[in-house]
Amino acid sequence: MDMAGKTVLITGSTDGVGRYVARRLAAEGTKVLIHGRDAARARSLIDEIVKAGHAAPTFYQADLSSMAGTRELAAAVMRDHQRLDVLVSNAGIGSQNDGPQRQESRDGHELRFAVNYLSGFLLVHLLLPLLKAAAPSRIVNVASLGQHPIDFDDVMITKGYSGSRAYAQSKLSQIMFTIDLAGELKGAGVTVNALHPATYMNTTMVRAGGITPISTVEQGGAAILHLVEGDDIAGKSGLFFNGLNEARANPQAYNVDARRRLRALSEELTGLSS
Repeated sequence: MDMAGKTVLITGSTDGVGRYVARRLAAEGTKVLIHGRDAARARSLIDEIVKAGHAAPTFYQADLSSMAGTRELAAAVMRDHQRLDVLVSNAGIGSQNDGPQRQESRDGHELRFAVNYLSGFLLVHLLLPLLKAAAPSRIVNVASLGQHPIDFDDVMITKGYSGSRAYAQSKLSQIMFTIDLAGELKGAGVTVNALHPATYMNTTMVRAGGITPISTVEQGGAAILHLVEGDDIAGKSGLFFNGLNEARANPQAYNVDARRRLRALSEELTGLSS
């Protein structure tokens, strides 16, 4: 797909693999909307892209650990744009960010579930009018091979907490949402797919976990870009990819009842059901 002139929002794009994808798309003539919490990182990315001779991306500063911050981001994008060709939901925190202990979001939700999953769930729904206006358009959810089934009796993991379990649960939630949303959007011209870009890329998130990287952001970025612009992905929806290849997620992702329960909970927690 020719990305010149297309509008693409990449959350979590001032660092890591999101930053790489933003640079690559800018080089293809894409109208890139970058997002992050750190204005200094955003400024350095903008300078880098402009220095390379490409159009400056637009920066949206927002904290996705709160529903209010997510709503503010959506409102700003809706205010500035009439269409959105691609949304890459990439923002997230790892299992060890700010320590391994259990943390809560501003809304009182388990932090990794809130940032990695709930914010993306809310943002996608708020931006659907722009995505539908740009059809055929795409949603790409950056998930992980690390997946843990949801215990619906303790979704916020108040007992037996571990950062790795919380992270893996949030990533499976993204995939379950991807499958569910694909069904909802059937016939709307908007496709949605999820992927594990690469294993332990050389990113801040991975290093924060004390893990030695074994993949590069270029490898992970290529997998994301494949879902963003690959001609072979056109019309495909509700799939999970491991890198460049279609794969199977945790069995709970294909459980209709589990997805229904997650959707109902997510609508309640984000205020979409009210």
